[in-house]
Amino acid sequence: MAGMRPARPVTGFGALFSYKVFASAVFTLLSLAALSAILSSSSSSPPSHNTASAAVRRRGFLASDPLRARLDLIYRQAADHSALATAYAAYARRLKLDSSRQLGVFQGLAATLSDLSTRLAAPVDDEDALRPLEKEAKDRIKLARQLVGESKEAFDTQLKIQKLRDTIFAVREQLHRAKKLGALAGSIAAGSTPKSLHCLAMRLMEERIAHPETYRRAASVAPADLADPDLYHYAIFSDNVIAVSVVINSAIKNAEEPSKHVFHVVTDPMYLAAMQVWFVRRLPARGAKVEVRSLAEFGFLNSSYSPVVRMVEGGRRDLSMLDHLRFYLPEMYPKLRRIVLLEDDVVVQKDLTGLWRVDLDGMVNGAVETCFGGFRRYSRYLNFSIPQVRDQFSPRACAWAYGVNVFDLDAWRRERCTDRFHQYQSLNEDGTLWNPASVLPAGLVTFYTTTKPLDKTWHVMGLGYNPSVSPDEIRNAAVIHFDGNMKPWLDVALNQYKHLWTKYVDTEMDFLQLCNFGI
Repeated sequence: MAGMRPARPVTGFGALFSYKVFASAVFTLLSLAALSAILSSSSSSPPSHNTASAAVRRRGFLASDPLRARLDLIYRQAADHSALATAYAAYARRLKLDSSRQLGVFQGLAATLSDLSTRLAAPVDDEDALRPLEKEAKDRIKLARQLVGESKEAFDTQLKIQKLRDTIFAVREQLHRAKKLGALAGSIAAGSTPKSLHCLAMRLMEERIAHPETYRRAASVAPADLADPDLYHYAIFSDNVIAVSVVINSAIKNAEEPSKHVFHVVTDPMYLAAMQVWFVRRLPARGAKVEVRSLAEFGFLNSSYSPVVRMVEGGRRDLSMLDHLRFYLPEMYPKLRRIVLLEDDVVVQKDLTGLWRVDLDGMVNGAVETCFGGFRRYSRYLNFSIPQVRDQFSPRACAWAYGVNVFDLDAWRRERCTDRFHQYQSLNEDGTLWNPASVLPAGLVTFYTTTKPLDKTWHVMGLGYNPSVSPDEIRNAAVIHFDGNMKPWLDVALNQYKHLWTKYVDTEMDFLQLCNFGI
């Protein structure tokens, strides 16, 4: 029930504290019992006549000899410290604190003091023999006091608990800082452009500048069936030339009818020329078609229509218009009825035409769900302390993933999903509803209750961060996704998965050798 917490068993520090308090109590009782036994044995009178005579003789001797009185006092101190050392030895054994060294020291000291106590208890009339015994006993008692004083800190349970808590807190802080630094380094590595990719883009741009007419004519000739709704259409939004080429190559090589597949590539204006040169020089195989466009060519994307454009033009550097193009698919391709969105970090391993035969039951979005148990629910991605989120969505709703998504564009238009996206994107202008740098939360709110779960074999994720993805899952997957920071074109890629990506790289492209891709 909300607002109530179930009683938890005493574990962790609570259990440790209870045990140590109990051990301290046992140790105290042990010390008192030992001291009581010593005092009782010293004060009681044995019934033996010989013992009584010895006691009378000892009392007479003590009354006349102050040295013997001092020795008797030392005897009692030695006996007390012997019991104390014995108790500490047992305590050290029980708690295993520096077991080999500390246990040996206490046991040896206890044995020595016990021997001294026996010798001090024996009747000795020779003062010359008593003085070395007195000195030895004092030295041993001094050593016992020193060791006990040094060990008190180790046996003080409250102090040990506090020190342990401080240590755990410090280690947790170090772990937290290390995780933050690791995440920052990973995001920098994933977001930066490697020298090889930069070199490739520059080489392609140089080729475009050197032969402007050749590529201008090629770009102006567009196949007539690019908007044929009876073909299989894919959308890929990226400025990574080689990544896009791998996605398209893998899809074509595994397609049963490649000539019916159309790939719509949209890129940043800065990379348009490089992307065009690549696909002019390396035409798609087996009759497949590729359309390359710049996002600037879609005139409806302006600040008066799109809140994303307005924010980007207003200086928001945490937003990418290229990433948010996915929310405008019906406007970008008005003649199409269904389209599959592919991320640029996926590899296609099987024919994808089955996605056009999936019954979405009137839903807009078909995607593979990622939740399991209490993980990857809406509560992870959205801020449910905000009323606009709390009142409209369930925190237990299952999240899904981008990477392979099939969209029914007719249902999209009917449900007015783009308007819904605009509404929540405007509410999140200050970044309070979700992290604006991530596009998934925007998709979760846009397609809430309009997403149909796909079979998990359509989309297997984790190859960009999880080294333990099952080989069987990878082998049976239609699409594998290198989501995460360890992209296959980076040096930090997971080596056990990298070959799944590199085998679709077009190594015959001469510019790759010039840019030292090392594939």
